[in-house]
Amino acid sequence: METITLTAPDISCDHCKRTIEQTVGALAGVKAVTVAVAPKQVTVEYDPAQVDRAAIAAALDDEGYPVA
Repeated sequence: METITLTAPDISCDHCKRTIEQTVGALAGVKAVTVAVAPKQVTVEYDPAQVDRAAIAAALDDEGYPVA
């Protein structure tokens, strides 16, 4: 397992948090997703054999939360 922390400047509320947790959490290989609203950060624990940083960032972008 690997862990990455991404910054998504458009995170602003608990709705954003729930949306990101559901979307990223549904990706194959993602074990855990933690969203910190105030620092606008998404921490993801994932299996790099199943999903990579680019796919995680693309999922965030598709939901309207592009990674900075």
